[in-house]
Amino acid sequence: MPTNPVFASLPTSIFTVMSALAVRHKAINLGQGFPDIDGPEAVRAVAARALMDGPNQYPLMRGMMELRRALSAHAAKFYGLAYDAESEVLVTSGATEALAAAIFGLVARGDEIVLIEPHYDAYRPIAEAAGAVVKAITLSPPGWRLTAEALASAITPRTRAILMNTPLNPVGRVFDAEEMQALADAVARSNAVVICDEVYEHLTFDGRPHIPLATLTAANGAAMKDRCVRIGSAGKIFSLTGWKVGWVMGPKPLIDVLANVHQFLTFTTPPAQQLGVTHGLEREMDFPLALTQRLEGNRDVLARGLQEIGFDVLPSEGTYFLTARIDGLSNEKDLAFCERMVRQAGVAAIPLSSFFAGGTPDIYVRFAFCKQRSLLEEALTRLKASFRG
Repeated sequence: MPTNPVFASLPTSIFTVMSALAVRHKAINLGQGFPDIDGPEAVRAVAARALMDGPNQYPLMRGMMELRRALSAHAAKFYGLAYDAESEVLVTSGATEALAAAIFGLVARGDEIVLIEPHYDAYRPIAEAAGAVVKAITLSPPGWRLTAEALASAITPRTRAILMNTPLNPVGRVFDAEEMQALADAVARSNAVVICDEVYEHLTFDGRPHIPLATLTAANGAAMKDRCVRIGSAGKIFSLTGWKVGWVMGPKPLIDVLANVHQFLTFTTPPAQQLGVTHGLEREMDFPLALTQRLEGNRDVLARGLQEIGFDVLPSEGTYFLTARIDGLSNEKDLAFCERMVRQAGVAAIPLSSFFAGGTPDIYVRFAFCKQRSLLEEALTRLKASFRG
């Protein structure tokens, strides 16, 4: 039967594999990154009322104006960025749809797209399905730093897009001012636009700032705002990942193209959720700020516990995720280690090699700490009993 070879050749997602193992062995699942506590009650209440009272028909294809105005105000308040709600903001059914719209809209068959790995597992198959030629900048542990030299070697005259994710899933890097400026200068010398995946924008730790590339100016005077589309997620901001409400902001010529793609992907997003997110952006922004503090504490508890067991824990500067090196505990590769950890310790994690096209490095595992503190403590108790018993 004829199929698209990009998707036909994909293996079962590592998240599906590890989650199924977790269920089979009644393990604590610290693999997949979603919170186990729902977001603000007031946000859910607004959406619930809207579901009963309406509207429940197709909203505007680009998103309800209430939400687009709230998103524009959010960008202005937190980053000093001005986006026209009418023409420069597009609401999507989750950030992954925004990524697909951006890649399909901005990269033509045969064009090059630069990915920075390790990266979110959806990037590469979407780009390959679009017919793009994927080039990767591979960051190195433990610092995972992005350099001007790496950018210069990856970007060519055929590069049409660079996909930048900060804070970085899966390893929790928050790229600093020097790295972001190097990216701005490299982009200004190229023909490329930048797809900025900023879904963890409010989840940065230890006082680190999130620096949107769109706020920067290159050394040659080029304004990055003219070369960037910024992707965000209500699921990450308000711990409502099942709602699948995302967005993308950028200059009108680029957003017009993305809207043309969006209309043939999902066309629109449920209005009740859009109204709930609007309320959240306007009145509940204390929630993500408090969430960051709680998750920072979770990170510290998990990091200390893992270090006591013998894991070599890498810094986590943002996101939900903590990476740990395992070769001090085992000679196994990361996948085998994770499978054994589920069976023997009753705790699930994700092998970091899954986020690299080449399958290496394979001596790191990723834990998600966006869970209740008591669950993390129970996971550590199980791990201590297994590895130190």
